[in-house]
Parts: sequence; structure tokens; C-alpha cells
Amino acid sequence: MKTIAQFTSVASVAILLLFSSCSNKQQGNNPMMGGQVGEYLVQEITPQNITLYQVFPATLEGEQTVEIRPRVAGYIEKIFVDEGDYVKKGQVLFQLNANDIRAQVRSAEAQIKVAESQVATAKIELKKTEPLVEKNIVSDFQLESVKTNLQSAEAQLAQAQANLANAKANLEYTMITSPTNGFIGTFPYRVGSLVSSSVTQPLTTVSNTSSMRAYFSVNEKAFLQMTKELPGNNTREKLANLPEVDLILPDKSTYGTKGKIEIASGIVDPQTGAINMRASFPNAEGDLRSGGSGNIRLPEYHKNVLLVPQDASYEIQGKHFVYVVNSENKIVNTPIDVIVGDLKQLFVVTSGLKAGDKIVVQGITSLRDGMEIKPKLTKQQALAENSQPSNN
Repeated sequence: MKTIAQFTSVASVAILLLFSSCSNKQQGNNPMMGGQVGEYLVQEITPQNITLYQVFPATLEGEQTVEIRPRVAGYIEKIFVDEGDYVKKGQVLFQLNANDIRAQVRSAEAQIKVAESQVATAKIELKKTEPLVEKNIVSDFQLESVKTNLQSAEAQLAQAQANLANAKANLEYTMITSPTNGFIGTFPYRVGSLVSSSVTQPLTTVSNTSSMRAYFSVNEKAFLQMTKELPGNNTREKLANLPEVDLILPDKSTYGTKGKIEIASGIVDPQTGAINMRASFPNAEGDLRSGGSGNIRLPEYHKNVLLVPQDASYEIQGKHFVYVVNSENKIVNTPIDVIVGDLKQLFVVTSGLKAGDKIVVQGITSLRDGMEIKPKLTKQQALAENSQPSNN
């Protein structure tokens, strides 16, 4: 019996020691127990000037895109350029077979000779008749008849001359030239194809791309925010005061020359609630092509705004919160309103904070409202340096 009592006493002591050891470990893992206060990085919020960027998908078109169509019917005899070539105004693109039209020119020339002969005969007849009328040998009625014959012959001559001019014009139309400088499109018809002014597709297109137009859409709310603070008496004057924009190309690179927003549609699309806009970009080197795509990046300049790191906030049901450190080094769970721009890992705060507030910027997942901490200040400038725009 003594042995059993001794064993029971030893076991009880071991259990007490084990419990005491576990209790001490738990206290050591919690910085708030045993009077310890955890250290957290804290940032003082100061106003800064910052630029945000709005990005809108855009399609590109040349300043002028012209459909090349034949004005006369004929078979394509020659094609002098290739698809994608750069051509100049007046350069010959296509030649149509002109045999029939040359025959029309020769016929019109012959008709002129006949008409000229008739006019000459009528003039001789008039010259013979006038003296006879003066001598009362021929009546005035006969003189008027001769004059009428002359007028008719002259009219026929004018008609023949018009026919010749029309035939010569048609002959010129068989040589189809470019009406502007630009790049040639595709060829739906080849040598030997019979074409006319009524064909469904044009022979090709010529796009003048010395200046490119980027078309994009902005929702009505964004458009109002974009223009309401701009100086100007009307929309066109306000748009003239918008900053220059960048064109982000499909490979994520930025086009080398900035553009300018020129016009905005006066109609809001009732289905999408969007307003169509146009920006213009110089394209002297021809790097941009009609039908291309990209993104318009419009800068927004904000002065004296407050910035917070995204990692210093958390979101519940669409609302953002940060932990503000009060004068007693206790944290206060504070809701904020933010602009979710394209800054790298930063939010622009529109309400909820003021200059001079201190917020916890690291380890917020272990915090709770009213908790006391040991703040360690970190500079905000190092965070603001990461606020460069992204092309993505």
C-alpha cells in the first residue's frame, strides 16, 4: 500500500509540472500576456502629389481611308503596286483594258469632223442667202430656215465635242490612281477580273496614316469626372485642356509620341452608357496601321492626397479599413474611402484619414481593435517611390 501511495504522489507532481510548463509556453508566445507589448511598423500619413492613370481600350484608324473603285467597266490589265505598299497621291495603281474606250474616242473624233463639215456647209449657205434677201430675191422665211440649219449643225458639233471629252475622260479612268498618300490595303480582284463602278468590294483601299486616330469609349460618370473641373465654356474647349495621353501598344510598350484628345460624341449610348471619344497621334514614321488596337492611358493629377499601402488595409463587404494608432499607442479600427488606381500597392484615400494620422503598415492580421502596441515609425517616402504607372 505504501508503494501505491508514493507512485500516486509522484504522478501528481509530474502533472502539475507539465501544466506549469505549458502555461509558461503559452504566456511566452503571446506578447500581450505577462505585460509585454508587441512592436509594429507605423507610418505617419502626409499629403503628397500623385498621378493616377485611367486606361481605355482603343482602335486605330488612319486620318483618311479611301476606297478605290473603278469609274468605268473593264478587265484589270495591270496592277502596279502590291498589298501594303506606301503610295503617293497621283501614283498609278491599276490599269484597265481600254480597247473599247479607245474605239469610242476614235468614233467621237469622227463625229466631230462630220459635225464641223455640216457647220461649214451651213455657214456657206447663210453667206449665200443673206445678199439674196437684201435684193428681195429670197424671202426672209428662207433666211430664217438657213440660220436654223446653222444652229442645228453647231449644236451637233457641240454634242460631238462633248462625246469626245467624255470618251477621253473614260480613257483616263482606265488608269486608276491614288487620291492621297497612304498605305495600300488588300486586293480582292486580280489581273483579268472584270470590274465596274457597281462591284460590291472596292479594288483596294488607301489609308493616309500620317496622323492616326484612336477611338475609345468612356462611361458617362468617368467623362463627367474627367471634364467638370476643366476650364472652358463648352466640351471642345474643356477637351483642349486635357493633358496629353499615351498609347499603349499590344506588346505593352508605350508609343513614342504622345497624343491629344480632340473630340467627344454629343450622344451617350443608351445601351452601354458610354461616350465615344477620339485621340490623335502623329505617325510620320508609319509605325501605326489602320485597324490596329491599343490602350489610351489618360493621366489624372491629384494634389495633396493621402496614400496608404494596400497591405496596411483590409476589406470587409467592399469597405476598406486601417488601424490608426492614437495618442495612447492603442489602435483604432478606422473605415476609409479609397480610389483604386493603378499605383503599385498603394491606395489614394478620399476620406477617413487626415494628415498626421499614424497607421499600422505591417502585421495587421494579428491586431484587434483597442489593442496597445509599441509603434516603430517608418518613412512614407519609400512607399511613394513605387507609385509609377504600369502598362498592364
